[in-house]
Amino acid sequence: MTITIFLLTLLGAMALGVPIGFSLLISGAALMWHLNMFDPQILAQNVIEGANSFPLLAVPFFMLAGEIMNAGGLSRRIVNFAMTLVGHVRGGLGYVGIMAAVLMAALSGSAVADAAALSALLLPMMKRAGYDPARSAGLLSSAAIIAPVIPPSIGFVIFGVAANVSISRLFMAGIVPGLMLGAALWITWWILVRNDKLEARPRASLAEVLRAAKDATFAMGLPVIVVVGLKFGVFTPTEAAVVAAVYALLVSMLVYRELQWSQLYGLFLSAAQTTAVVMFLVAAAMVSAWMITVANLPSELISLLQPLLDRPMLLIVVMMVITMLVGTAMDMTPTILILTPVFMPLVKAAGIDPVYFGVLFMINNAIGLVTPPVGTVLSTVAGVGKVSMDAVTRGVWPFMLAQFGVMFLLIAFPSLVLVPARWFYG
Repeated sequence: MTITIFLLTLLGAMALGVPIGFSLLISGAALMWHLNMFDPQILAQNVIEGANSFPLLAVPFFMLAGEIMNAGGLSRRIVNFAMTLVGHVRGGLGYVGIMAAVLMAALSGSAVADAAALSALLLPMMKRAGYDPARSAGLLSSAAIIAPVIPPSIGFVIFGVAANVSISRLFMAGIVPGLMLGAALWITWWILVRNDKLEARPRASLAEVLRAAKDATFAMGLPVIVVVGLKFGVFTPTEAAVVAAVYALLVSMLVYRELQWSQLYGLFLSAAQTTAVVMFLVAAAMVSAWMITVANLPSELISLLQPLLDRPMLLIVVMMVITMLVGTAMDMTPTILILTPVFMPLVKAAGIDPVYFGVLFMINNAIGLVTPPVGTVLSTVAGVGKVSMDAVTRGVWPFMLAQFGVMFLLIAFPSLVLVPARWFYG
């Protein structure tokens, strides 16, 4: 009965068009009423405490770093460097998009920011070169969702806070799986375009490659600083976010000199608005998370799935399927916040490494960003790239299936995550 009330109030409020943050508050309040413990003061305290977290300070700074990266010329230089390396091969602009997405993922941690940058920079070029617009938009959408997996990842920050798991370890554990997602896109793109007659750019000379590499050096230095700093304990993830934002600002204004003082207000305002949405979702979800715990829903779920606790792989598959279904109807942040307090007791009871589960969970949630009908990244690419939503949805399927394949490969072979992760944070 308790689970039914929670789901009916949450889904009912969303069906009526209530924003997800307020829907979470309504479902939490409904549970409090059902358990005869409704108290506005407790409700308010949980909302305040939900956002009162030092690790969550990483969110606004990573958001700001992504805004500065796009406005300050860092994204464009990364794309230019990738262009000199593979722009001349058949379907080269697709490979450029994949390489640029992996590099940019290590700068912003935001799939939406990367999707906007890639669509603005590459999609017009791909159309002029005769590439299929739907397929191209689908590739760039799938490439952008690598951002929540490769550090620094805003999704890992939110999951780490909600699950009480080390964010630094999550960051380090996401590196190899993120690269595997990029490799899956590379192979899928090669299969799709190997017989196409596409216009190719002239091969760049060695001098042009070196010049582009030199031009992008400062842009590519940011992920190195963040990863090395986290690996050797120089700074925490929150401090890494501040370093990323300050570094991007200094490089954009003093080195590349493409960012003007007059643009700063708009960038700070945009980052603040996005942060406000995320933080309100986190704060509202903490009410539901607290009520889920008080109502003993995790224990009920553990009892329900008791036969699977001795078969961790099958349990993970069940949780991933549930996440996939929820991801079709919800954005990444509310999905993380709703499912994490439900899944983590199961993860601990089954003896599953929480960092390993966090990586799989994040990949699944990232793919949810390109899963219709919600698909935030799909909407971003369609809007920025001036491609119909139907075309982007049609074009994303082969790439989305390839990334699901990577996720289930990681489920079948946990060492693909655990071995490199232990090397990075061991």
